[in-house]
Amino acid sequence: MHPIFVFASFAASLFLPATAAPVNSRNVTAPNGGDISILNYALTLEFLERRFYTEGLQNFTAQDFQNAEFSPDFYEQMKTVLKDEQTHVDFLAGALGPKAIQEPTFSFPVKDVHSFIGLSSVLEGVGTSAYLGAAPAIADKSILTAAGSILAVEARHSSYIRAALGQKPIPNPFDTPLGFNQVFSLAAQFVTGFAPGTNLPFKAFPPLTATNPTASPTYHAGQGSVTLTNAFQNAKSAGSVTENTKVFAVFFSGLQTYYVPAIRSGNDFTAPIPGANFCKAGQPAPAGQVYLVLSTADGSENNTVSDENTISGVGILEVDN
Repeated sequence: MHPIFVFASFAASLFLPATAAPVNSRNVTAPNGGDISILNYALTLEFLERRFYTEGLQNFTAQDFQNAEFSPDFYEQMKTVLKDEQTHVDFLAGALGPKAIQEPTFSFPVKDVHSFIGLSSVLEGVGTSAYLGAAPAIADKSILTAAGSILAVEARHSSYIRAALGQKPIPNPFDTPLGFNQVFSLAAQFVTGFAPGTNLPFKAFPPLTATNPTASPTYHAGQGSVTLTNAFQNAKSAGSVTENTKVFAVFFSGLQTYYVPAIRSGNDFTAPIPGANFCKAGQPAPAGQVYLVLSTADGSENNTVSDENTISGVGILEVDN
């Protein structure tokens, strides 16, 4: 963990204007290739999940799960989750036929059962957000229905695994839609290679690592801050910022977007965690699996977050309210 030093400038930043707007106020346009690209985008995610669960259940036995204080039934349910992901792969590949991409290669930072289940919770949440965010761009209504059907199962997986981890299974009345490049940025960190000829119309942003200065795995709405390690250097190397660029940490939770001034210290940025009524009266606090990007957008009417003004992302925070 990187220590955080709270300067006077950071304290002053807490009083800078901040705004909130629904996530779904952003325009969602279909990628090049339309529904075929969207189906291959979904197939990439399902390939990732299938490989993740296949490796995890090959590497860890039912006894390993019990030793990690998970029930025998939970281990069996993880096998069911793997079967679901296999079914999703088969369905999407079948729908695409010869236009389906080949499976990429993946690598996962899993060392034990707890890290496996922790990452599985994150991936199921991302999967839910991916299908939800893609829905408005799907032209074929039969494909939209199928995507909605898969989304519902991903959400069930997410709630079940969250409960097993002692997290709130339903932390927010709304799930969080994410854009194509936001999800691709999250998936790309596990991809070690695409098959020759793969041509997906998506890009990954410079990486964003969110660190809790308290070393806790959970953040608390309206309390503390998040450190975005080496984010300035990553964005500068990509040509996205200069020393004088004003940067905002943009949090996505449910249908809310929070724009919070980010303070730079060396190569890191720091931002406070927003809480209830943070930007306006009646605004709910962020909760559950919250996503974060750095952007030059400040949230004003004509300056909202987009792929074009995102300089780094996507970070993930587990927030309790």
